[in-house]
Amino acid sequence: MTRIDAKFAALKAENKKAFVAYLMAGDPDIATSAAVMAGMPAAGVDVIELGMPFTDPMADGPTIQLAGQRALDGGQTLQKTLDMVADFRKTDDVTPIVMMGYYNPIYNRGVTKFLADAKAAGVDGLIVVDLPPEEDSELCLPAQAAGINFIRLATPTTDDARLPTVLQNTSGFVYYVSVTGITGSQAAQAADVAPEVARIKAATDLPVVVGFGISTPEAAQTIAGVADGCVVGSAIVKEIGAGKSPEAVLATIAALAKGAHSA
Repeated sequence: MTRIDAKFAALKAENKKAFVAYLMAGDPDIATSAAVMAGMPAAGVDVIELGMPFTDPMADGPTIQLAGQRALDGGQTLQKTLDMVADFRKTDDVTPIVMMGYYNPIYNRGVTKFLADAKAAGVDGLIVVDLPPEEDSELCLPAQAAGINFIRLATPTTDDARLPTVLQNTSGFVYYVSVTGITGSQAAQAADVAPEVARIKAATDLPVVVGFGISTPEAAQTIAGVADGCVVGSAIVKEIGAGKSPEAVLATIAALAKGAHSA
């Protein structure tokens, strides 16, 4: 059982929804992002989603694209991102960490080396948005063999014919993308999300967490109410991009977490 499995089991026992928070590693610098990351569990974050900066983030909107660029301009590398995880684990061995990004940096490092290093650092799961199920032998299956969950995205365009393929080797949880499009582009609507979550849950025992288009405590509460939890990314990254202090960012995160947990 991974930390992700244990966290969702604990939340289910408490009849509580999950709050997942996204942070771009190294944005705008390591010290700031590490400070926000360190404060996330106390602010109510159940799962930390740590972005791996990449030059061509095709699924991300301007907010997260700019965060990745700031991180890269500041010298952030995949190794430094893994080091952030290892440093976090020195004081927190419970909170699940999911690294989210694109396959190119992992491929460049070498899958075997990356997985060994990620496992040693304390990574629990991966979301790699540009690797479809047809490429599961590339990273998904080796990750599962290494004890790292591979979390797949389902979207409004994932129809009943495609869904079983998407779910086949998914573990940890299913990430339902609430909107068609990029991150931060439009607001998620509970009326649209609820039947889709129900459809996915009918096909899997995994928790279903909804992301994209959630930016307020009220939206977090509403969307978490029709799923097993919600993910907030752009709204958090925007505050960091505006130059707010880690304390101010964590106050925003705490309000979002309270919204999700009140669902």
